[in-house]
Amino acid sequence: MSTYSVKNKVALVTGAARGIGLATARHLHDRGASVVLVDLDHEATVLAAKQLGERAIGIGADVTDRAAMQRVVGQAVDAFGRLDIVMANAGIAPDLATVRTMDPALFERVIDVNQLGVYRTVHAALPQIIENQGQVVVVASVYAFVNGVLLAPYAMTKAAVEQFGRALRGELAQHGATASVAYFGFIDTVMVQEGFASSLAQRFEGTFPGFLRQRLTPAQAGKAVADGIEQRAPRIIAPKRWTVYSVLRGLLNPLLDRRTENNGTIQGIVRDADIAPGATVPRT
Repeated sequence: MSTYSVKNKVALVTGAARGIGLATARHLHDRGASVVLVDLDHEATVLAAKQLGERAIGIGADVTDRAAMQRVVGQAVDAFGRLDIVMANAGIAPDLATVRTMDPALFERVIDVNQLGVYRTVHAALPQIIENQGQVVVVASVYAFVNGVLLAPYAMTKAAVEQFGRALRGELAQHGATASVAYFGFIDTVMVQEGFASSLAQRFEGTFPGFLRQRLTPAQAGKAVADGIEQRAPRIIAPKRWTVYSVLRGLLNPLLDRRTENNGTIQGIVRDADIAPGATVPRT
């Protein structure tokens, strides 16, 4: 597949009021694209779009609302005449908890936003993506292939999003369009900062090898996505050090699963998490 210039293209990015979404929108805008920022907080999204300047609009919408996402795509086309790129980035994460103790409503909300919200965003945009031989980017995570202990619904959704993106790429090829799956490690967003603020979460983070815990900035993650779009890359992995794990997951995961079961430190953290009641409010 040839390279793809984003200049004069129109991109829609969800979860774009801050973090990776806003950083990606900024990189695309700087490269000449018009951008439609979408987030749940209407005022924050409009303000974020104003920060980018001309060729940017902000729209408040809930990605779990199918009709709302169809309206958003219509607004994008009304504003800029077309839609070429959609990045389904909106996502939430729970605090660490076991499946037994996590509030069921929170568990299901994570699935609704991170999995069905991605589908509803992409499905609404597909007619324009196909017509313009454009691109889809779905945001998975390294949690698509690492053990999801204490973050089961988050890991479930990211594995599902990976499969969704891979299937899309195969299905869109006939139309001259493409899909990319973005896998992020630890990015220094508000969601990650808040998620690892508790003593339990810090203990859990400490069980990861140090070189895998190093965080990238949202700007670095956004650049990786923009570069991946211009390369029509099937996979966008940031930080790149996670690429080796991704390639070797079939060999490494059985060993690491066994470590999760048998490591005294990890099981001590799991026991402590299994006592505490699960949170009822997700992090965004």
